[in-house]
Amino acid sequence: METQSIAIASEILNQIKCTDRWALAAYGAKNFLALPESKEFQGGVRFNVNGLTHKGLVVVELRWVDDYTVSFLSKKGELVHKVEGVYCDILVDIIDWVEGK
Repeated sequence: METQSIAIASEILNQIKCTDRWALAAYGAKNFLALPESKEFQGGVRFNVNGLTHKGLVVVELRWVDDYTVSFLSKKGELVHKVEGVYCDILVDIIDWVEGK
């Protein structure tokens, strides 16, 4: 199962890079962590960002119905914003929107 978690996390990051190859660098993204499968999610990825407006964590989780839930957490781990029903082609748009771009 660990290999599948890493594969899902890698695919999410690749989808972000395919939309905007500089997006992760622009967000100051680092400390990437593959998320395990759960009852609600197939897996996902979590990473720290140090963007213009959001500084903290971004969590992108793949739901079983093949869309994403994107959560933005403060540095203290408090939920700042959550967007459900996100498809791969708008992942960057959603993160940019929260970033204030």
